[in-house]
Amino acid sequence: MKIGDKVRFVSETGGGTVAGFKGNNIVLVEDEDGFQIPMLVTDVVVVGDDDYSTARIVENKKSSGKPQPPAVRPGPAVDDDDDPSDRPVTFKASAEERRGGDKLSAYLAFVPIDIRELTSTRFETYIVNDSNYYMQYVYLSAEGTNWHVRSVGEIEPNTKLYIEEFGRDMLSEMEHICLQMIAYKRDKGFLLKPAVNVQLRLDAVKFYKLHTFQENDFFEQPALLHTVIENDKEARPLVIDVQKMKQEMMNKAKGSSQPPSPPQQQKQDKHGKDTPVVVDLHAGELFDTMAGLEPSDILNYQLETFRNTLKLYGKKKGQKIVFIHGKGEGVLRRALINDLQYRFKHYHYQDASFQEYGYGATQVTIR
Repeated sequence: MKIGDKVRFVSETGGGTVAGFKGNNIVLVEDEDGFQIPMLVTDVVVVGDDDYSTARIVENKKSSGKPQPPAVRPGPAVDDDDDPSDRPVTFKASAEERRGGDKLSAYLAFVPIDIRELTSTRFETYIVNDSNYYMQYVYLSAEGTNWHVRSVGEIEPNTKLYIEEFGRDMLSEMEHICLQMIAYKRDKGFLLKPAVNVQLRLDAVKFYKLHTFQENDFFEQPALLHTVIENDKEARPLVIDVQKMKQEMMNKAKGSSQPPSPPQQQKQDKHGKDTPVVVDLHAGELFDTMAGLEPSDILNYQLETFRNTLKLYGKKKGQKIVFIHGKGEGVLRRALINDLQYRFKHYHYQDASFQEYGYGATQVTIR
């Protein structure tokens, strides 16, 4: 302690500047009013300069002539228990590529959860990306002319992505589906690929048949795979010349042309007996697309296919024909029943086996 030091009192409020000393243990403290107060040396303590103004700091720097270290802001408190291994990892390795994967291949897969209980099991939907490209996708389903998004996201290269789970009660919502995709690579150059836009028709009957689900390279269990794109080639797009189709219908009415033969599936069982002919009257099976067609055009063509099939087998007594028309609003079924009651009233008809064909199928027996 020396003259000029600033001090404060220990046992009482106050303080000042050391003005002098009396003896060895008395210090004279001058307060701000100029009075000198004698205090024991043990009752005062030296304090620092409380002037922390910017001007004073700059003045001190200039007077010292020495460079001052930059101010360091205090960092966050360090937790002694903080383990770096517990922190989230932000680094992500680049996707692995495989030879031949630079051509786009993608599939829409339906996998039964319990194939041993096919009549009651639910199903899972996956998108399989069998290429070296990332893919942004939109998965949609149609209800009439309106589309609804079922899932949106990104699929990494050479992976499969779970989309949703559904039951047979939802199949009517999924008769007409669409998958749109954009392919790209990250952190490297790549060949530009056209956007993928593929519409597909799901045959609900297939979800009731065991042989529909096949062994494959992507799942450990059998699955129903629909090709979206394979080796850069899209699945056959649902496109049709609407004017040509209407012209064919008009020509049929004039007798100058016949409608195309209906799709048929006819086999014999182990006893040599003919199994039913199966004709799918869903518009998606008869047309590549319904764009530009009126509902009446579609219905008329479905009826022409129905009538043409009955005429084709008209001389084969006892032949059974299953027409798959779906549930929907029942318009097509009512039209078929009307034809059977008035135009083909000598034929017998009944609902087809639900176990074999699901709801929405009618079996006709030629007599």
